[in-house]
Amino acid sequence: MTGGIPSKHSILQTLQELEMTEEIGFTIEGFVATITLNRPAKLNAVTPEMASALVAAVKRCNEDDAIRCVVLTGAGPKSFSCGSDIRELDRYDTAWNFRNREDYCDAIRNLRKPSIAAVNGYAFGGGLETAMSCDIRIASDNAQFGAPEIKLGWIGGGGVAAFLSHSIGSSNAAMMILTGDPIDAAKALAWGLVSEVVPQDALLARAQELAAIIASRAPVAAETAKMNLAAAHALPITQAIAYERDLQTICFATEDATEGRAAFKEKRPPVFRRK
Repeated sequence: MTGGIPSKHSILQTLQELEMTEEIGFTIEGFVATITLNRPAKLNAVTPEMASALVAAVKRCNEDDAIRCVVLTGAGPKSFSCGSDIRELDRYDTAWNFRNREDYCDAIRNLRKPSIAAVNGYAFGGGLETAMSCDIRIASDNAQFGAPEIKLGWIGGGGVAAFLSHSIGSSNAAMMILTGDPIDAAKALAWGLVSEVVPQDALLARAQELAAIIASRAPVAAETAKMNLAAAHALPITQAIAYERDLQTICFATEDATEGRAAFKEKRPPVFRRK
């Protein structure tokens, strides 16, 4: 695939290349890939095999120029994901091997393309961290968000403290992490954890609509904007602004930027080619 819309054959080939388990769904429509955690009977709890499949899915998305935005969701009405399958954790014979496991939150953060979490139902533990690893979060009205690890004797390890502190403030983050109790979708929206709350039956359609809008923008600029947002959190403000200026210069030199200016002058929609 290049810059066009992928064919059914290419989608099938994608699935074969990824060696997907039945518990990870992967589809492409237009320029949008949708990754689905597909283990609803277990509230989409993630096994090591699912984590490996997520790593493969991210690699596929990063390598395919025809994919410009990614939606991540969970199968069924009850749960986005309740995190790692606790029953699987005893497979790690030492704490060190557990520490060095293939991590699905790391995989999502390695996406170079913009990402949207469509959170239906529970987003607990690693599920919360997975949602926060996406760039944008949209929730159904039955969604709940929680960091319950403290109730089991440990804490999250996929970025929960850093992400929550940045998105909802230190006091609210402490309340969630130290109590382990969940918050509902309305509070998540009020605290800034999610951008929108929609009816459950409209969630995926709204996420894919937003993804299609993002996918219609200049791809290099969108990927660069994602890098810029990450740097804004990580760097002191003076360095962040200087880095932003450098990224702007890189984008300005692309063929897509030239096309964007030409389309503006000619009063027509731009045709971006990721060049």
